[in-house]
Amino acid sequence: MAQPVLKWAGGKRQLLAALSRRFPTVYGRYHEPFLGGGAVFFDLEPEDGTVNDANPRLVNFYEQVKSRPEALIDRLRTFKDPESDPDPELAFAETTSRGTEVTNYYYQQRARFNRRPYGHEFDPLEEAALLAYLNRTCYNGLYRENADGGFNVPIGRYADPDWVQADRIREASRVLAGTSIHNRDFEYVLDRASAGDLVYFDPPYEPMSPTADFNEYSAEGFDRDDQERLLDVTSKLDAAGVHVVLSNSGVMYDRYCEAGLVVETEGATRAINSDADNRDEVAEIIATTVPADEQRGSTQAGLTEFSG
Repeated sequence: MAQPVLKWAGGKRQLLAALSRRFPTVYGRYHEPFLGGGAVFFDLEPEDGTVNDANPRLVNFYEQVKSRPEALIDRLRTFKDPESDPDPELAFAETTSRGTEVTNYYYQQRARFNRRPYGHEFDPLEEAALLAYLNRTCYNGLYRENADGGFNVPIGRYADPDWVQADRIREASRVLAGTSIHNRDFEYVLDRASAGDLVYFDPPYEPMSPTADFNEYSAEGFDRDDQERLLDVTSKLDAAGVHVVLSNSGVMYDRYCEAGLVVETEGATRAINSDADNRDEVAEIIATTVPADEQRGSTQAGLTEFSG
C-alpha cells in the first residue's frame, strides 16, 4: 500500500475515512488539483487521472519519483547528518548565495535547494532529493517559502531521521505510473475531467483567524478571489457531470452552502502549530456534489490511516 513520501501542512490523514464516505461508489478517472503531500491520492491508488500543484519544486519531486525512483533513492543515500559539518566538495560550504554564513550541513543543503528561486541553474534530480532530505530534517516537517520563493525553514531536532524513505518512493512511483502530473492553475481540470470522473479539491484553507495565515506555505498565496474562482470551477464541473468533493476550513461553511453544495463539519487535529499544546482539534468542512445515494457511505470501508 502506498503512503505519502513527504510530510505536508494540511495533510488529510485524519480526514481520510470521512472523505471516503463522500466519494462516489463508482467513478471514472481521479483528479486532484491541489496535491500537496498526496495522502488521499496515495491511499486511493487510482489507475488513471491527473494531479497538480502550484509549487514547481513539489511537482518536480513527484516527476522524479514517478520516472527515476531508484536514482532518487541512490542520491538520498549520499546525504549526511544535518548537524554535521558542511561538505567542502559541494557549493555553499561557507556562505549562501546571499552571503549568509553556513553553520552546518543542513543549511548548506538548504542553500543548494534554493538554487532555482534565486536564479541559479539546478539539477532536477538533485532538487528532488534535497526537497525530500529537508522535509525529513527541517523544523516540524514544515514547507515554507519567503517572498522570493526561497525555502526558509530552520533545522529540526531528530534523533535518527530517515530521509531516504526508499519503500515509500518505490510505492509512490508505482501509483504515479498511470497519472499525469501538472504544474498549472487548478482550472486545468476543466479541460481534463469528463462526466463520471471524480475531482477532489483540497485548496489552501481560508484562515480561521487573522493570525492563522495558511497562505504563507507558498510564495504565490491563495486569496478570497481564488476561493470564489474555485467555487465557479466546481459549478462548471458539476454541470458537466463530474463528481466533486472539497475540503476547507469551517469559515467557508455558509459560502459553500450558498453555492448549493452539501456541506458537513468534521473535526481534525492540526499538527502545524509549533507549540504542541496548541495543536487542537479545529472545525473543517467537507462539501460535495455527489448525491447521497451514490456515495460510499459510512457502511463502506474507509481509506486507511497512515503514519507520517
